[in-house]
Amino acid sequence: MGLGVNELSPRVLSVGGRLGYIDDGTTPNTLIVFHDYKPAPLVYEVRGLPSAHGSGDMDKYHGAGIGIVTDCEGGSLVIPSYNSAIAFDKEDKQLKKFGGGTSHFANFIDAVRSRKHTDLKADILEGHLSSALCHTANISYRLGQPHSTEQIRDAVKDNKDMAEMLGRMEEHLVANKVDLQKTPATLGKVLTMDPKSERFTDNQQANQLLTREYRAPFVVPEKV
Repeated sequence: MGLGVNELSPRVLSVGGRLGYIDDGTTPNTLIVFHDYKPAPLVYEVRGLPSAHGSGDMDKYHGAGIGIVTDCEGGSLVIPSYNSAIAFDKEDKQLKKFGGGTSHFANFIDAVRSRKHTDLKADILEGHLSSALCHTANISYRLGQPHSTEQIRDAVKDNKDMAEMLGRMEEHLVANKVDLQKTPATLGKVLTMDPKSERFTDNQQANQLLTREYRAPFVVPEKV
């Protein structure tokens, strides 16, 4: 929404893994994602471990644990919760604080009760794009392979945003006593997509992961 682009990103890359956990899970708990939107990228960082080994606190970025940070020419806008936002200048001086908003869960229930889709604060397309961006990042990850830290650094060195995120991720893992030499991270596939058709243009295996084989009679048709 901040970019004013109502479609999926034309290119995606992710790096991470299920690191510091000893279990049978396959979903990455530590992940960095680069969505190559123009004119500005959308970057995403996932932390499943605390800020440091033995800590009860989670990492924060610009004061946001789970939130959105929009970096602009003159400063940044930090949205640390569903009902607040704070504008800062380039020296991190607070310019203005915004409040308001309501629970999106409650809004959905209200719309169900009224049976009016116009009561929703956001169209279903917003929900689709938000979740699909997570899926395309996960597909990049699932098609990747474990690589050494040096190999991953070399692969992303020309991407300033990705290199900065990788540095933060490495520091986070060191603080949690995770040795990437023993449990290497996965370098995902760089995937390009046609945002209009929402199909990958260069990887048929990736397109197969956009859906799944359903168990009859619980089948979602190709055209809904």
